[in-house]
Amino acid sequence: MGIETGITLVVFLMTMLLIFWRPSDLHEAWPASIGAGIMVLTGMISYTDILDITNKIGGASITIISTIVMAVILESFGFFNWAAARLGALAKGSGRRLYWYIQLLCFLMTLLFNNDGSILITTPILILLLKNMGLKPHRQLPYLLSGALTATASSAPIGVSNIVNLISLEIIDMTLYMYTAMIFVPSALGLLFMSWLMFIVMKNSLPKKLPKLQYDLEEVFFTKNFHPLKRGISVETKRKRTSFMMKILVFVLMTRCLLFAASYFNIPISIVAILGSLVLLIYRWYYFRTNPVDILKNTPWQILIFAFSMYVIIYGLHNAGLTNLLVMVFEPLVNQGLFYASITMGGLVSVMSNLFNNHPALMIGTITLTEMGLDPVTLKTIYMANIIGSDMGSLLLPIGTLASLIWMQILRKNHIKVKWNDYLRVTVLVIPLSTVFTLILLFYWVQLVFA
Repeated sequence: MGIETGITLVVFLMTMLLIFWRPSDLHEAWPASIGAGIMVLTGMISYTDILDITNKIGGASITIISTIVMAVILESFGFFNWAAARLGALAKGSGRRLYWYIQLLCFLMTLLFNNDGSILITTPILILLLKNMGLKPHRQLPYLLSGALTATASSAPIGVSNIVNLISLEIIDMTLYMYTAMIFVPSALGLLFMSWLMFIVMKNSLPKKLPKLQYDLEEVFFTKNFHPLKRGISVETKRKRTSFMMKILVFVLMTRCLLFAASYFNIPISIVAILGSLVLLIYRWYYFRTNPVDILKNTPWQILIFAFSMYVIIYGLHNAGLTNLLVMVFEPLVNQGLFYASITMGGLVSVMSNLFNNHPALMIGTITLTEMGLDPVTLKTIYMANIIGSDMGSLLLPIGTLASLIWMQILRKNHIKVKWNDYLRVTVLVIPLSTVFTLILLFYWVQLVFA
C-alpha cells in the first residue's frame, strides 16, 4: 500500500470516527470538511476532480435543501402542533392504532420531503404528542424508534427523498422516473413488511389504552403565534386550520409530482425544487408578513457541506485505488447471476453503511458498479439493490445514516435517552429480515416488468 493510499484511508477512518463520536456535539459537517480539505492539500483530489464533484452533487444538494426549506416553513405555519393534535384524535385512545398512524405519517413525510426533512418534522411532532399524553419514557420509545426507522427507510421508493440517492443517480446516469419505476413497488412492500415486523416485536410495549391529552397542542400554538391574519387568510378555527394545512400539503405534493415530470422531460429537477420552495417562502412572507430571514437561519445548510465533503473523501478513496480493489473482489460474484449479485451487493452496502455511514457506503458501491462494465439492466438492478442496502439495511445500527444521527441529536436535546441495546433489541431482527425480503422482491419485480 502506497503512502497516498495510506493517508487517504487514515483520513477517511478518522473522519468517520469523529462523525460517530461527535465530541461536544460537533456537527457532522466539520470533520467531513476537514477530511476533504486534507484530501485536497495532499493532492489526492485535483481541481478537475472538484469540478466533476460539484457537477455531480450540485443539483442533488440544491433539490434536497429546497425540500428541507419547505419543511422548515411548515414548522413556522404550526404544522407540527396541528399534526400532533390530529394524530392524538385519530388514535381514539388506542396505542396500537397510534402506532399505525405514526407509520403512515412518517412514510408520507419522507415521500413529500426527504428522509432528513422527515426526521426533522416527525420527531418533534411525536415528542410533542407523547409528552402531552404524559407517557413514561419506556412507553414513548416504541413510537419514536419505529417512526424514525420508517421515516429513514422510506427514502428508498423515490430517489428524490435522499441526497445520497440523488447524487448516485447522477453517477449512474439514471432518471428519477426510471428509478421510481424500478424500485417503488418492491421497496413499498418491503416497508410494509418492516412495519409489520416492528409491530410484532413492539406489540407488548405499546399501551393498549392511551392517556388523554393534557392540553390542546393546536390551540396553544395558534393562540401564541398567530394574531388575526390579513388579506383574508384566517386560521382561528380548527376547520379553517385543517383546510389551510391541507392546501399547503397539496402544494408540496404538486411540487413533488413536477419533479418527476421534469425528470421525464430531462429538465433539471433542482429548478422545480427551488421554484417550489420560493413560492412557499413568498406566500408566507406576503400573507403572514413574516420576514423570510428566520427560515434561512433555521435551514440546516451544513447538510450541503457534509454531502460535498464526504464525496470529496470518497473520490479520494477512488483515486487511491479502493474501487479497483472492490471491482477485483466482487466482479466474479456479480457475474454469477443477477439474483446472487443483488443479494451480495445489497448486503455489502448494508454492512458498509453500518460501519461507515450510508453516505460513503452508497457512493463507494455506486462508483464500483460503474467500473464493472455491466449491461444497463444489470447495472440499474444492482444499483437498486445498493439503494435498499443503503436506505434500509443501514438501520441495523443507529450510526448507519445521517437521518438517524439527526434523530438521536433531537432526542438528546429533548432529554430523551435511547440506549444501544434498546435500539438493537428491535433492529437486530427487523432490519436484516426486511432488507433480504425487499431485495428478493426487487429481483422478481425487475424480472416481471423490465426483463
